[in-house]
Formats: sequence, structure tokens, C-alpha cells
Amino acid sequence: MSYRTVLVHVDESARTSERIGVAADIARRCEAHLVAVAFSGVSRFLYQSELSEADDPTLALHRSFLRERAQQALEACARQVDDAALASFEARLVDDEAGAGVSLHARGADLVVLGQIEPDHPPPALMSDFPAYVVVNSGRPVLIVPYAGQFAALGRDVLVSWNASREAARALLLALPLLRQAARVRLALFDAPPASRAQADAYAPDPLAYLARHGVRAELSVHAIDARRTPQRQRDLGEALLSLATDVSADLLVMGAYGHSRFRETLLGGVTRTVLGAMTIPVLMAH
Repeated sequence: MSYRTVLVHVDESARTSERIGVAADIARRCEAHLVAVAFSGVSRFLYQSELSEADDPTLALHRSFLRERAQQALEACARQVDDAALASFEARLVDDEAGAGVSLHARGADLVVLGQIEPDHPPPALMSDFPAYVVVNSGRPVLIVPYAGQFAALGRDVLVSWNASREAARALLLALPLLRQAARVRLALFDAPPASRAQADAYAPDPLAYLARHGVRAELSVHAIDARRTPQRQRDLGEALLSLATDVSADLLVMGAYGHSRFRETLLGGVTRTVLGAMTIPVLMAH
């Protein structure tokens, strides 16, 4: 298994160049096709409606402005990756809003690269749940790049959140192309007092032997935290995971994402929500 197509979302935000750099580096390492996609921001369902630009010249002018802005972002991306020694590169300008558009185009890719939403300066064209929406709806692993910091060579030291759940197993599988290239891989199990059922379940699938058969040497550690069932518990788990990533100097976190989408509303588990809000290193999530 290898990533053969990497899709990166580009727009006019200041952090676009950082996630383009991350996506291009992964595409180069995997000899993959890189697809940069930018969106006008207008839902494709509006384009399919009976309202035409001939009926509303203001609408035509607005759409033209949005498309020009997206095209400029794609041109800047093309200039950035021009000397990246990529196997191949493609730029797409799509008339749609970003959440639904990325989720749709992601289904023809192996990995999606997005940016974390900065709480105090959210991009005007993106919904606040944009990364979470794509994670839940795309059916693909999503690599989210933080809104601060530089991540030129991610994936040397990888921390994987492991509890033998379906979500964790899927994340482990879909991260394999990056895990194979890592110098060190750590699996971490949280919320598991000694001899607990959770710990027994985590060891039962023998994840270390599974990874070894894929050429990945890994280690598994157990980290017990307060087991009381409180409303704060899921947030504590997320914070403990991020704290461990800092303590071991991980440059990539891999985890399953818990949640579901109800129309536009994306409902996330507490751990996923905490990590998306407080992450300081790139996070690969799979739902």
C-alpha cells in the first residue's frame, strides 16, 4: 500500500503555503500525484438551481470574483511546487463550497491535506467545522496541519493513539505509507488501568506484529488516567494524548476520529474535538 494521489486544499489564507509544502513533501516521498484544489465557495447546488447569471448580473460579478481568487491561489501553489521534483501535479478550480467539495474530490485520492482552523482568525469562506466535516464525510485519511509552526519533515517520529477500536484500526492501516518511512513509531493506549479489559483488548489484535509484517518496528505503551466517568473525561484524554506527543517529541499524531455528520452539523467525540482545537503538530485522522 502506498499513497498514489495526495489532495491538498488551497485558498488565499496565509498558512496555505505550509500545507502545500507538507503535501508536496509527502507526494515526493511516495512518488504520488499531487492534486491542488481550490473552491469558489458557492455551493454546486446553487449552480444547479434555476437562478442564472443572466437574471442577476450581481451574482455573475460575485461568482467571477470568487473564481478569480481561487485561481490566484492555484497559480501560487503551482509556483511553489514547480521545483519540488513531483511525479505529477494537477490544479483544479471547483465551483462549490469547500467542505462538500473537498469531501467529494477526496474520494479519488489516498490522502487529504487540510489546515487547522485558527479560532481568532477563521478564513471567511470556510465553516468553523471544516476539517471535522471532511474527516467524517470524505471516507479518506485526512492530515490536518496546525495554524502555527513549520513542519517541513513530518513523520520521522510518529505517535499513534491505539485502543483496538474500528476507528483506531482504520487510522493505523491508512497511515502505513508514512509509518514505513518513520524512524520511530509509538503506539499509546490511554485510560487503561493495569489488567483492565481495555488493555487486554488493545493487545489482542497484536498490533506490533501486524506492523512488523508491514516493515514497521513499533512499541506500545500504556498510560492510565483518572477512570472516573465525568463530563471532563474525554477532554482529559485528548489533552493527555497531546501532552504525550509533546513529551516524546513526536512530529505526527495518528488517531481514529469519532463522530458523525447530520446534514451540515458535525458531531464529534470529546477526544477528537479536543485534539482538533489544541493540536500543535500535524494530525492524521481517519473515521
